[in-house]
Amino acid sequence: MHKFDLKGKNVLVTGGGTGIGRAIAIEFAKLGAQIVVNYNSSKEAAEEVVDEVEKLSSIAIAVQADVTKEDQVMKLVKEAEVFGQGKIDILVNNAGTLVERCKLDEMELSLWQKVMDVNLTSTFLVSKHVIPVMKRQNQGKIINLGSLAAHDGGGASAIPYAASKAATQAFTKGLAKELAPYNILVNCLSPGLITTRFHDQYNTMENRVKTCGNIPLKREGLPEEVAGAAVLFATEYGSYITGETIEINGGLLMV
Repeated sequence: MHKFDLKGKNVLVTGGGTGIGRAIAIEFAKLGAQIVVNYNSSKEAAEEVVDEVEKLSSIAIAVQADVTKEDQVMKLVKEAEVFGQGKIDILVNNAGTLVERCKLDEMELSLWQKVMDVNLTSTFLVSKHVIPVMKRQNQGKIINLGSLAAHDGGGASAIPYAASKAATQAFTKGLAKELAPYNILVNCLSPGLITTRFHDQYNTMENRVKTCGNIPLKREGLPEEVAGAAVLFATEYGSYITGETIEINGGLLMV
């Protein structure tokens, strides 16, 4: 078997209907994996990903669950396990969003908690319930989604988002140590400015153009370019990598 082969692997991607999650699901399917596409509200988009996976001669299901709610996470993981005939080989904790921009001194506690829940608590909950499955297998890969914001504090009025992503990267390191004895590898992807619905919703075109001017590669990244880094973590080529974060930002972090 080629080291980039994912045939026979069962993959759960949270927030897999759009953006980076979608790109990772499709890229993994190209390598032979079967995919559980989790979504919360983007049902149509998730079903489109399932269709794309099936066109690649693989199989997929779309499963609705709010991954900030433990009871729904438990049902999601059980459905993913059944779909994988008792196993979950790879978990991609991709669900997350900025929610809204707000200055800290004007922020309600409810907004702070909502941002933390969707970006950090979701990663904790899904990991928590997938880990027992991976321990029984004595193998697994967990891939979390961080952000360039973890390093620079994020854009204007986005402190909770930046803080949640910094915490995700620390969470990744701690969990990698904890799960190493079980042959479960835990790593993190840290995208910069990527062309997704996220930036369409929370960023201005003026700011995006300005940011591109500061990026050494002078352009936004593509979701597929983040998916390429995910392939390294998911396949045998990443078999000696754990607790690491790959920065995918066109060189912006160097500036």
